Amino acid sequence: MIGAERRELLLARLEEHGIIGLEESASALGVSTMTVRRDLEALEHEGIVSRVRGGAVATVKARSFTERQGTGDAAKTTIAQKALDLVPATGSIAVDASSTSGHLLAQLRPATELVLATNSAHNHARARTVRGVRAVLLGGELEPRTESFVGPIACAAAGMLTYDRFFTSASAVDAEHGTTETIIEEAQVKRELVRAARETVLLLDSSKLDRRAMAVAIPWSGISVLITELDPADARLDPLRDLVELR
Repeated sequence: MIGAERRELLLARLEEHGIIGLEESASALGVSTMTVRRDLEALEHEGIVSRVRGGAVATVKARSFTERQGTGDAAKTTIAQKALDLVPATGSIAVDASSTSGHLLAQLRPATELVLATNSAHNHARARTVRGVRAVLLGGELEPRTESFVGPIACAAAGMLTYDRFFTSASAVDAEHGTTETIIEEAQVKRELVRAARETVLLLDSSKLDRRAMAVAIPWSGISVLITELDPADARLDPLRDLVELR
């Protein structure tokens, strides 16, 4: 098997499992771990993967709302179902520009008198369809890579309201840094929303665990609850168990 064929198979394993395990991949392909390690180095040089202990994961990159919306639907639906009970019928909440938050809005129950602020035109449009919800769009400069509104105007608008809860996802999460984002300006808006919120709820599919993007956004001290599609007792959550409430 030539190198190009091996690397295609490695990427297929990444698509299926969310990670390329060094030992498992070597066994599956019938080659040495050193051969797999060289293939991972080549894929990392191309910017496709990032090597981690024991293998590699997909490189964290900015993707449009449409691209993000089409991935991980089952996990995002489970996360949204878990988060529904934390959405009040009255008061005010903030929602980020993530597709995971979009899944939450798609399942939102009719409210009594709820103000919902977001820096996403997509999520604003979804919120407007829910009875009893007054949707507020936090304007600013449109970030074309994530289709969110960012910049000083968006940051100022985010701080003009107070919120009972802020629901947000992240590009990546690790125990040391908290949440990190691919876009610096996106991280800035999220920090303003955290400051204005009584509680912050992190909605995160498990593929983003133990990973790191460029811009530090929210430290663990700013997050009240972490909701994933996993059972809270899952060992993959062990590094975060003492940092945040798990659901």
